Amino acid sequence: MAATDQIRQMVNFILQEAHEKANEIRVKTEHDFNLEKQTLVHEAKLNIQEEFAKKEKDREIQERIARSAEIGECRVKKMKLRDTLLQDLLKEAAAKCAVVTRGNNYPQLLQKLIVQGLIKIEENEVTVFCRGEDVKTVEGILPAAVKEYVDIIKRESGVTLSPKVTLNTDRSKDLKEDSYGGVLLTAL
Repeated sequence: MAATDQIRQMVNFILQEAHEKANEIRVKTEHDFNLEKQTLVHEAKLNIQEEFAKKEKDREIQERIARSAEIGECRVKKMKLRDTLLQDLLKEAAAKCAVVTRGNNYPQLLQKLIVQGLIKIEENEVTVFCRGEDVKTVEGILPAAVKEYVDIIKRESGVTLSPKVTLNTDRSKDLKEDSYGGVLLTAL
């Protein structure tokens, strides 16, 4: 019986060792499993955060693009409106200039423009260009304009000038008929 007890004791000891070893393996496996699970969860969280950050950045970029497009659209509208207003202003100015060229004071205006041009250009030989329909008017006022210019210079500086101011004889170089009148002075 002692041998049976000893065998039973040995069997119990082996079983005890086996249970302890199995328990140790189970604990180590659970520990490894939990570590691996935590690593995977952490990596997944990082991936989700990166994906979220990327989507947030993409959304911000799309918002900037949309805002930029809207600003560009507003600028285009503003430029079109400005162009329309400018065209209206040009039409209105053209209409008023047309009224001036048909008015009784147009010869005096041309004379004043020639005098002002002569003062600004400060040359002795000047050619005056005008529209074809204004040639007769300019021929009529040119001597008076030159006299007024000479008188102003004499009065302001004490110098007597004798400028040679001529009307353009080449009709192909006249101001365009669709211009609104006026004169162009050149010194060669």
